Amino acid sequence: QVQLVASGGGSVQAGGSLRLSCVASVFTYRPDCMGWFRQAPGKERERVAAIYTDGGSTYYADSVKGRFTISQDYAKSTVYLQMNSLKPEDTAMYSCAASYYRDCGAEGGYNYWGQGTQVTVSS
Repeated sequence: QVQLVASGGGSVQAGGSLRLSCVASVFTYRPDCMGWFRQAPGKERERVAAIYTDGGSTYYADSVKGRFTISQDYAKSTVYLQMNSLKPEDTAMYSCAASYYRDCGAEGGYNYWGQGTQVTVSS
């Protein structure tokens, strides 16, 4: 249905910024939702942000609200995650995912995943 390629990770100092990108190659229908997830070693995966591709309504986890911004370039089939004021606890593998469910809050609907891009924040 869709192939995803994520990029933009790297190593930064606390307080710095990074912008992640996820390019979607759509083979059938455009996904209803695009999301960013992260997982640190030994911890459960966490959904950090999501966006409805139709309309652009967004969701943010409380842990990143006010610091991260998800956006999309509809024409380029690309979703971005702008990460500002990064903290060491933001260190994780970040992955983008696509859902064809109408409810972008349903984590079980994210059935298509891109490769992870590592984000490391040092103090």
